[in-house]
Amino acid sequence: MSLNRRMFFMAAGGGMLAANAAPSNQVVLGVIGAGGRGTFVMDTFQKDPALRVGAICDVYEPNLERGLSAASKVQGKLPKAYRNYKELLADKDIQAVLITTPEHWHAQMILDALAAGKDIYTEKPLCATPEQGVTLLEAEKQHPKSVIQVGMQRRSYDLFLEGRDIVKSGKLGAVRMVRSWWLNNYLGAKNAVKLDGPLDWEQWQGPAVHRPFDPNRFKYWRYYSDYSGGMMAEQGVHVFDGIELLMGASYPLAVNASGGKAHKGDGMDTPDAAVVIAEYPEDFIAAFSINYAAMHYEFNNDQLNQLDGDKARMDIGRDQFKIWMKGAEDQPAVEKKSPKGFLWATDLHVQNFLECVRTRKTPTAPMRVAFPAALAVQMAKMSLKQGRRLKWNAASMKVEA
Repeated sequence: MSLNRRMFFMAAGGGMLAANAAPSNQVVLGVIGAGGRGTFVMDTFQKDPALRVGAICDVYEPNLERGLSAASKVQGKLPKAYRNYKELLADKDIQAVLITTPEHWHAQMILDALAAGKDIYTEKPLCATPEQGVTLLEAEKQHPKSVIQVGMQRRSYDLFLEGRDIVKSGKLGAVRMVRSWWLNNYLGAKNAVKLDGPLDWEQWQGPAVHRPFDPNRFKYWRYYSDYSGGMMAEQGVHVFDGIELLMGASYPLAVNASGGKAHKGDGMDTPDAAVVIAEYPEDFIAAFSINYAAMHYEFNNDQLNQLDGDKARMDIGRDQFKIWMKGAEDQPAVEKKSPKGFLWATDLHVQNFLECVRTRKTPTAPMRVAFPAALAVQMAKMSLKQGRRLKWNAASMKVEA
């Protein structure tokens, strides 16, 4: 029996190593979803010496075992193991939860975590439909004691915060358009023929339309509209949130999207390439292009936001920004590079959340701040399906044709 498997059964049976005396500011975290992103963010949480992972839940046994192993290597003791997230939420030892499941589960898990009185750090997008987002905003008001952070890490990133201040200062002049792009390639990924261990398929599907078991749907869920808005939504929500931060923007007024085919095949129905135009009441438009059938770029070069002002243009990407002044386009007048790089943004965002858990302050990305970007990409998904421009009525909080 492998070490990971032995650890899994020990944790599932309640066998845990003796805990050291907990510091007074210790936060006990429960992790719901221990896939690649979930384990990465959990590792970021564990950089805080007063953070203890008390429990991990996953419906896919290899992920659960991997999460238990990763947590125990840092803290020297095993978290509890759960296969049903509601059992984790009922655990009185857990103060805060990290939700890193597929998009189609986010809204229900957030609502259940709020009902259980937990603090919440959830990955994006916040919701799978505009209606879910409105429900979540109401729940946020009804549970003011819970600290909620959505994983829009640019909200805590020093580079983007400085970029926001530059826009606000008027250095760029009037910015009427922001052009953004994200390029990558996923077409070479091999289809999933079988999984590496047991999966509770029915529980994984949860609130989505239930389909016959398909390992591809589990492995590549982002490319199926049953579970996601595709890469247009998964990456676009970060882009639109960054734009809204930089521009001090609120809800989009209207969204229109066009998309190409899904070339990866096997029933995947979200486009590889798409263009989304969002109109904002702050008198600018945001044009976002995504192409996951392009050439593969290095991590620091695969995305960029270009703010077109009438005095200057600012290009801001993952780890640097540059400003070109009118009449001097050959050489940037200002260059700034983040000393720690883009991955540091997640560290800063997690640090902000944990500080707020301890002080009960409001974090940088509560649901009311994160919803407008989720709304933009979910309206884009609707626009693709309906083939038309859609409007947002901020008074009634509804999408209109």
